[in-house]
Amino acid sequence: MGTWHALTRQPTFNASTMLLLTDGTVMCQSENTVHWWRLTPDSAGSYINGTWSTLADMHNSRLYYASAVLRDGRVIVAGGEYSDAGKETDKAEIYDPLANTWTTIGNPGWGHIGDAPACLLANGRWLVGSNSDARTALYDPDRNVWTATGNKASMSDEETWTLLPDGSVVTVSCSNHPNAERYIPASGSWISAGATPVDLVQGSSDEIGPALLMPNGHVLGVGATGHTAVYTPPENSTGTGSWTAGPDFAKDSMGRLLKAKDAPGCLLPNGRVLCTAGPAGDASMDYPLQAMFFEYDGTNLNRVADPSNANQVIYTGRMLLLPTGEVLYASGSQAIYAYQPDPGPQPSWRPTITSCPGDVTPGADYRITGTQLNGLSQAVSYGDDAQMATNYPLVRLRNPSAGAITYCRTYGHSTMGVATGNTAVSTNFHVPASVPLGSYQLAIVANGIASAEVSVVVDKGIGQAKYLMVDYQFSGGPATLWAYVDGKWYTRQVTQPELAGAVQEGFSSTNVSTWWTNFVPNGMRAWKTY
Repeated sequence: MGTWHALTRQPTFNASTMLLLTDGTVMCQSENTVHWWRLTPDSAGSYINGTWSTLADMHNSRLYYASAVLRDGRVIVAGGEYSDAGKETDKAEIYDPLANTWTTIGNPGWGHIGDAPACLLANGRWLVGSNSDARTALYDPDRNVWTATGNKASMSDEETWTLLPDGSVVTVSCSNHPNAERYIPASGSWISAGATPVDLVQGSSDEIGPALLMPNGHVLGVGATGHTAVYTPPENSTGTGSWTAGPDFAKDSMGRLLKAKDAPGCLLPNGRVLCTAGPAGDASMDYPLQAMFFEYDGTNLNRVADPSNANQVIYTGRMLLLPTGEVLYASGSQAIYAYQPDPGPQPSWRPTITSCPGDVTPGADYRITGTQLNGLSQAVSYGDDAQMATNYPLVRLRNPSAGAITYCRTYGHSTMGVATGNTAVSTNFHVPASVPLGSYQLAIVANGIASAEVSVVVDKGIGQAKYLMVDYQFSGGPATLWAYVDGKWYTRQVTQPELAGAVQEGFSSTNVSTWWTNFVPNGMRAWKTY
């Protein structure tokens, strides 16, 4: 089982919702305020040894709200069960990491959003549900437009939404349990997804736990009742799919099943699911006051160690999966712990790189192509109060000689889908202007799982040469062009046509050296000062 480690530099604020930005840093909200902070990993890529810095403030404070990292790398937040804009506010805004600014946007027109569930679709649009009726809406970040989409069979209040490999979204209905529904983007409609064989929703509160798509294509639904259930998606877009009962949590000292009542969960890189539950009664306001941690291994819920900040009411818990494969856990206090799970991603789960530039320049942008760049799952789940999915590619540069890790900001992902299989997908990445020149190993990281590395050279790409030198042996050996730029020699072999041009350049150069045997020239070196 995994181990917990405290951050070397703990936050000086009450840490709550965390989101992984596409440059590899983490933004974290100070609970129920307008304030956000950034956690930057150290030069070795360690988040445990990372440092904090402030980010721009939001326009409105929020507690229990919808959130997502968009396809272009910006961050959207909407609603808030509690806010300085009013209870169940409909205010929404977008954060631009490049400009470090927040911009207010419109809303679905319902007059409220509150703690609504939400899910970023494969096409980059954001699906949001009403917590007072059956309406749902789509936000298009490219056009900054909200549009109505299909109505559910019941309202979305308290639900957990999970993106499936076919692009649909499945949820257990908290106001119509044990029934489940599925959103079909192609038709903009909601259809039945059957019913759970055990109730995951606590009747007195309508609360539920997380739901996570696993590498085998099934969804683990974790209940506020102590039960779990596993969903198998249908093989076609209009099918219902099927549910089977999963394992129950252990019982507390009073003989009651432990409850995941408004609690987080995370798919670990080794394929297990990290989740929490705790002892509580069955009344509406009975919430576990202590989070107890478990790993689901596909069969059993196995008890694992608790971090020191688990002594907070369970609904304050937030998880975030890091590119290192570790999981951050915050609980509304001035403490964050990192869970280091057992290793073990299977080779077939890894992203693959099929097209990548071999030579890049600091400050420039490039396109990279491969398969499974978004991972097999959204990986992080909570429900209506927080969404912190990490199903998007990060680009990591590793300097083998120095051991330094640099993340290149990604944006413009061709898809936000999950488990995309052998379909070619791509993203853009920006090489930081500050990255040192040299030889690197580049990898795509999705949900804490890295691709095989490819070799990349980071150089200036262009510069004023102080010297040029050409080497050629007339006996048929290779011709080599040397250029001395900014204190460093660059070299390449040249073809016969290129050599002819080099010879012509050489005869007009400052200095040309030649050598011969038996009065027959067999080599030359042209040296020109610029």
